[in-house]
Amino acid sequence: MNIYWESFKTFFKIGIFTLGGGYAMIPLIEEEVVNRKQWVSKDEMLDLIAIAQSCPGVFAINIAVFVGYKLQKVRGAIATATGTALPSFLIILAIAIFFAAFKDNPVIAAMFRGIRPAVVALIAVPTFRMAQSAKIGWTNCWIPVVSALLIWLLGVSPIYIILIAGIAGYLWGKAHPHPLSEGGESK
Repeated sequence: MNIYWESFKTFFKIGIFTLGGGYAMIPLIEEEVVNRKQWVSKDEMLDLIAIAQSCPGVFAINIAVFVGYKLQKVRGAIATATGTALPSFLIILAIAIFFAAFKDNPVIAAMFRGIRPAVVALIAVPTFRMAQSAKIGWTNCWIPVVSALLIWLLGVSPIYIILIAGIAGYLWGKAHPHPLSEGGESK
């Protein structure tokens, strides 16, 4: 089967059925890309999410580009990015064309009020899965909690949090090298 067409279809499907933005896509991407297609491992997916979050641009496109690039370099990235963006483009185009006709429709407004809580759940589930994959436990759970509070309560830019976390992780790794990072075998 043509990997370009397959990856385009996969990300097109994800793009169609995702409401709430890129973070709401995470469970769908994980199900398709990790569990069904096995294009990336759980650990790779966690790394791709972290990279996609820290790169400029739209999260959904970033994650699609990284998965596509892993599959088939630049052509794979183009296929997955196009598959991700096309449904949103077409839906927004249709909404723009017909917006005046249904902008005050109470049924449409009620539908969106019902969708909002589901989107919160779609974002919460991958957050807890990522916490498990990242091996967040009692010794390091303070890191995401403090980071979230700094962003939410004090308005600290997520960019600073990412930079500080990256530098701290680098320094921690230098001070406490992992046996495999030295080229040796784990015991």
